[in-house]
Amino acid sequence: MKISGVLETCLCAADLDAAEVFYREILGLEMFAKQPGRHVFFRCGNAVFLIFNPEITASEVTTINGDLVPLHGTTGAGHVCFRVGEEEIPRWRERLKKAGVEIESEVNWPNGGTSIYFRDPAGNCLELAPGRIWGLP
Repeated sequence: MKISGVLETCLCAADLDAAEVFYREILGLEMFAKQPGRHVFFRCGNAVFLIFNPEITASEVTTINGDLVPLHGTTGAGHVCFRVGEEEIPRWRERLKKAGVEIESEVNWPNGGTSIYFRDPAGNCLELAPGRIWGLP
């Protein structure tokens, strides 16, 4: 048995409308599901990226086909790193700048590759980086 990758990951945001606009229009993710006030879901390469409103999902009992879905929700800033091509970093830097998104930090890693760090409207720490930072092809 072996875990082959990350299927989904999530962050939390109370203002899902702002999150939807940010991830769809600025980062270019494709939204595929939405329940107003509760969640918004995006496709992200071969995975799924979820945004939950913790004010709802940390306390609202949800069942699917009679099966209980555990409560979801965090407080404070979460983190996710989106994988991008190394050659795309300069274009991402410019895209963020044009969108008025402040780049909080850039890190040049010992394995090679650069990470760009910035925040979403909920204050979550986002990173754009090539797989090279972790020695991945």
